[in-house]
Amino acid sequence: MIKKIIIIIICCQFGILNAQQGLSEFTIVDNTTSTSILIDKKDAKVVEIASQIFAEDVFKISDKKVSVITKKTNQSYVIIAGTIGKSKFIDALISNGKINVTEFKGQWERYAIQVVNNPLKGIDKALVVIGSDRRGTAYGILELSRMIGISPWEWWADVTPEKKHEISLSVENIVSKGPSVKYRGVFLNDEDWGLQRWAALNYEPETGDIGPKTYAKIFELLLRLRANTIWPAMHSSTKPFYSYPKNKEVADNYAIVIGTSHAEPMLSNINTEWRHATMGEYRYDTNSDVIKDLFTKRVKETSKYEGIYTTGMRGEHDSPMIVGEDDTDSQVQLLEKVITDQRNILKTETKKNPNTIPQAFVPYKEVLKYYQSGLKLPEDITLVWTDDNYGYIRQLSNPEEQKRTGGAGVYYHTSYWGRPHDYLWLNSTNPVLMWEEMSKAYEFQSRDIWILNCGDIKPHEYNIELFLDMGWDMTHFEKSSAVKDHTTKWAAREFGKNTSEEITDLLTENNRLAFIRRPEFMAWSQVEPVTKEGETELTQFHYGDEVNTRIKSYQNLIEATESIYKNINKNRKDAFYQLVYYPVIGASKLNLKWLYSFKNKFTAKQGRESANVFGQKSIDAYTRIQQETDYYNTKLQNGKWHHIMTMSPRFLPVFSQPALSHVKNQKASIGLALEGYQMEVNQDIINSYADVLPVFNSYTNSNYFIDVFLKGQGTVAWEAKPKADWIKISETKGTLNNNAGNEEKRLWVSIDWAKVPKGENKKEAPLGHDFQLIPPSYKVNSAIDFVSGDKIITIGISVYNPEYDILKDYSGFIEDKGFISINAENFSRKKSGTQANWEIFEGIGYTNNVITALPRTAKSEVDLKSIEQNSPALEYDFYAFNFGEVDVRLQAIPTHAPHTGRGVRCAVAIDDAEPVIVDFQTFGRSDTWKQNVLKNASVKSVKQIVNKAGKHTLKIWMVDPGVMLDQILIDLGGWKSSYAFPNETFKK
Repeated sequence: MIKKIIIIIICCQFGILNAQQGLSEFTIVDNTTSTSILIDKKDAKVVEIASQIFAEDVFKISDKKVSVITKKTNQSYVIIAGTIGKSKFIDALISNGKINVTEFKGQWERYAIQVVNNPLKGIDKALVVIGSDRRGTAYGILELSRMIGISPWEWWADVTPEKKHEISLSVENIVSKGPSVKYRGVFLNDEDWGLQRWAALNYEPETGDIGPKTYAKIFELLLRLRANTIWPAMHSSTKPFYSYPKNKEVADNYAIVIGTSHAEPMLSNINTEWRHATMGEYRYDTNSDVIKDLFTKRVKETSKYEGIYTTGMRGEHDSPMIVGEDDTDSQVQLLEKVITDQRNILKTETKKNPNTIPQAFVPYKEVLKYYQSGLKLPEDITLVWTDDNYGYIRQLSNPEEQKRTGGAGVYYHTSYWGRPHDYLWLNSTNPVLMWEEMSKAYEFQSRDIWILNCGDIKPHEYNIELFLDMGWDMTHFEKSSAVKDHTTKWAAREFGKNTSEEITDLLTENNRLAFIRRPEFMAWSQVEPVTKEGETELTQFHYGDEVNTRIKSYQNLIEATESIYKNINKNRKDAFYQLVYYPVIGASKLNLKWLYSFKNKFTAKQGRESANVFGQKSIDAYTRIQQETDYYNTKLQNGKWHHIMTMSPRFLPVFSQPALSHVKNQKASIGLALEGYQMEVNQDIINSYADVLPVFNSYTNSNYFIDVFLKGQGTVAWEAKPKADWIKISETKGTLNNNAGNEEKRLWVSIDWAKVPKGENKKEAPLGHDFQLIPPSYKVNSAIDFVSGDKIITIGISVYNPEYDILKDYSGFIEDKGFISINAENFSRKKSGTQANWEIFEGIGYTNNVITALPRTAKSEVDLKSIEQNSPALEYDFYAFNFGEVDVRLQAIPTHAPHTGRGVRCAVAIDDAEPVIVDFQTFGRSDTWKQNVLKNASVKSVKQIVNKAGKHTLKIWMVDPGVMLDQILIDLGGWKSSYAFPNETFKK
C-alpha cells in the first residue's frame, strides 16, 4: 500500500493561528511529480536558506527532490515564498488582489500560508508563504516542514522522519500572530564540557572550534524553533565569536540577532578578548580609553548587522567590576559613565540615535544592587532581569518600570556553573517551574528579550523548545496544566501517540524527583571552594526510610524507561535515547550511586552483610553511567555525537565513585533493625518489650518496617511469630545467606484493624497525652517474636484503636506520633479574596502540586485586619490529641519578591488567633538562600497555640500573591528530623 501524508492544519499548540474558513489541498510530491519553491533572488538570504532546508526535508521523507527556483515556471503546482516588499512575486500577488496582507504587513515576524488558484501566469495553483519580514518568511517556510512531519530536532536529536511516497497538505488560510516576546533565544555557556569539544574534535575539526559550520547548524535549529537571538559561546576554551569573520555573516544569512551576556558589554568577549600584556588592567576608572577602543572596534564591525548591545560593565571572568573606591555610590557613578560613553560610541559609529538601537542592561548579581541603589538608566535600554541562577527570578519591573520604552526581558538558567553547586550535566530544571517564572515575567510585562542559558544544548532539548514556544505564543500557556499538555504533544510528535502519555508520566516523575533534589546535588557537597561529599539529610530510619523510598522511585523510572525504549520505532530509537533515555537513566543512576552509598555506610555501622551488596550496587550504578556515556559518544549515530557528553563536568565530587565501607567476615548470625531507631535491636535484652515499633494509629492506618539481616558469612533461617492475629507481616519466614540480594529482608508490619480490640468508647479524646506513652485504656499491646535457631528476639507492637464519637464521621487531618502533616493543595475549604483567588499549579513541588494566590499583580495585604477581611484564605481542619504551643512549619517554593515593596509572605493562625505574617524572602547569596536552592524549598516556622485536644482549623491567608505553598507540618513535639515532611496524616 502506498504511504501518503495528508496534513490538515488547524489551530493547535505547535501550530498557529487566526484561521479563515475553507480547506484547500496542495500536493507537494506524489508518485509522478514534485513541486518547486519559487523565491525572489533579491529577497533575504534566509528565505533561500529556509527554502533549501524545506526542500531537503521533503527529500528526507519522500526521496524526491524539490527545486528552489528564482524564475517563473510552467509547473501546475508551485510553492511561492517571499517577503512583502522584497519579493516581486509576492508583491505581484498583492497588487493583483490574489492575497490580502493588510492584517500583518509591516509587523514583526508574522507570516501567512494559503493556497491561491492561478496566482501567476502559467501556474494553476500555488501554496503561498508570505512574510511580513525576512524572519516571518523563514518561519512560514519552516512551518511547512512541521506540517509534513519534520521535528525541529530532526538533526540535533536525530528524529528521523517517517518515509512517505506522497506528501499533500490540506491547508486552511492562516495568518500567524506576532510573537509574544520580541527577541527569543539561547545563551551557549559552559561549553567546555561538550559543545566546544564536539565541534573542535568531531564536527568542525578544520576550525578546531565552534566556528561558522557549527553555528550554521545551531542557527538552523533556532529558526526551526522560531527563535531569533543568540548569545554565542564565550568561555576561554572557545575563540571569541567575532574572531571568525564568517560567524557574523552566517548569523546574518540566517537572520539571527547577536547579543551578549551580562559580562560581555557591547558585543565584546572580555573573557577571551582582553589581553593584559598589551591592554593593561580591565578597569574603567584607570583604563577607560583602551576599553572604549575595544567597544568602538566592535561597533564598527557589527553596525550593519542585527545585534543587541549589552550596556554597562562587570569585571573579568564573571566577577564584580573593579573600581577605585569600594563603595556602592562610586560604583553606581562609574557604571553610569560607562553607559554614557557606550551610547556615545553607538551614536558616533552608527550615525543613529542610540534610542533606535537595541540595547540591554542586565542587572545580574552585584549589578542588581547598583540598580536598586539608584543607577540612572536611559529608558530606551531594555532591562533584562535575571534569575538567581537556580530558576528563581530575582526581580521584575514595577508599575513605573513597566512604562519604560525599552521594556524588559529575562535571562534564565537551566544550566549553571557556580555557588552553591553547579548543575552542568543534565537538564534538571523542572519545566513547570520555568513556566511559572516566565509566565510571572510575562505578567509583569517582561516581553522584549527572553534568553535561556542552555549550556551545551544537549541534553536541554525539551526545555529549550518549551522556553521558545512560550516566547512565541504565551497564550497557549495560561495554566500550569499547559506544560503537561505540551509535553504530551511533544512526545506524540517525536515518538507517536501510543507512547506519548507514558513518556509524559515518565518525564513528570523524573522532574518531580529532580525538584526534590537535583542529581548534581546528591553528594551534599558545594563549590567555591569545592568541598567533599557531606552527610545526607535523607533519613534511613524514620518515615518509611527516605533513602529507600527514593531508590524505589528511581528503580521504577529505569524499568519504565527501558520498557518504553523497547517499543519505540526503530527510526526513533536514537532520538528517544537522546531526548529521554540517557537523561532519565543518567539521573537515576547518579541518584542510585549515592543512595546505595548512603545505605552502604549506614548498614556497615550495624555490621550487616548487605553493606557490601549496597556498595557493589553503588559501583554498578557508576559503571552504568560510564557505559551509557560511552555509548552516547562513540556508538550513537556511528559517532556523530562523539565528545558531546561529559558525565563529570569540572570533575566535581558528586560525579566520582563514593568511598565505600566493607564489612569483614565473621560467624553468621541474625540482626534486626526497626523503623524509628538508628541502631540495631539490642539482642542482649531477651524477651523484652524494650524494642518497640512506633505506635500504629487506626486513624492514619500506619505501617512500619523491620529489617531482618545477616551478620557474617553463612546461612541463617528466621521466622516471625505474631502474638496476636491482628498483626500482619509481609513475610513470616525466610533464609538469609551471602548470595547477592539475600543478605537482608525488609518486612512491612501493618494491622488488621477489624480484629483489634477496641479501646474505651469516649466522646472525646484524652487531653494531652504523649502519643508514645498512651494510657492503657486507649492502647492495645502485643508483640512479634523473631526466632532464629535457639535465639528469640521480641519486638513490641502497640496500636491506638479507641472509639471516639467525635471522630466517627470525621474527615480531615489528624495527629500521628506528635505531628500533623498536610499537602498544601489539600485544603478543607478556600475563601476568595477581593482581588485574588487560590489556584493549584500542577507538576511542581515535592507533592507535584502547589497552591498559590493569583493574579500575581494583585495588591499585597499587610494590615492584619485587612488580611482577614480581604485576602483569600485556605483552611485546613485537623484533630490534635495533644495541646499547648506548637510549631507550624510551612514549606514554600523559594521564589523572590517581584519588586521593591513586595515580599514573599503569607499569614498563619490556628482557630481565632491573630494572624502572624511569615516571610520566605531571602537576600543576596546568604546561607539560607543556598540551602533553599539546593533543596528547592523554603521552610519557615511560626509558633501557635493549640488550646485543647480536639478539632481545630489552621488558616493561611495571602499577604503577597504568587507565594507557592507546598507542604505544612504542625509539630506538637513528635516530628523527627527528615529531609521532606512525612506523608500526610489524613483520616478519610
